[in-house]
Amino acid sequence: MSTLDNNDSENPEQMDRLKLFSALGSETRLRMLQRLTEGEMHISELARELSISVPVAAKHANILEAADLIQRKVYGKTHVLQLNNKNIFNALDIFAPSRTVEVQKGATLLEALKKAAVVEVKNVHGQDNIVSTNGEEGFFIYEVDGEFSDQNVNEFRFDREATVLWKKLEPISILKVNVKFKKE
Repeated sequence: MSTLDNNDSENPEQMDRLKLFSALGSETRLRMLQRLTEGEMHISELARELSISVPVAAKHANILEAADLIQRKVYGKTHVLQLNNKNIFNALDIFAPSRTVEVQKGATLLEALKKAAVVEVKNVHGQDNIVSTNGEEGFFIYEVDGEFSDQNVNEFRFDREATVLWKKLEPISILKVNVKFKKE
């Protein structure tokens, strides 16, 4: 069975998933991503640190680049790789369940969310805030068609059809600091 069975080639979202999981399905590529969390690197330096040849590193870099997990800058014959942090974090969005709801034009985001999930709303400092979605407590933000909004869920009104990504803020490490004492 090929990776493109069931007409997957006709669904761009499915193709993105296949590229993502293919890219993450290699120990070498995971080590490359982990090393690039420390900053951008020349591809030859990355190959040396991982004890692989430059052509092998380039092959793996091409796969990571096709999955949009890294970016490449070319300076003459020098190729510098860096993480595409936004896409690494957004890669997890594919696991979110999808719901379609119908609302009247001018409906608030809160009205739409109540049709898609069980939400618990609390008034905090005179403002309604969702504190739980489908039983999961936390802090939530949202994007509408890929753009963050600064409006509360009761203020945001739909004037056109749109796709909303409702996101729970999770504690994701962006920096690990090891604190050690100086020897005296």
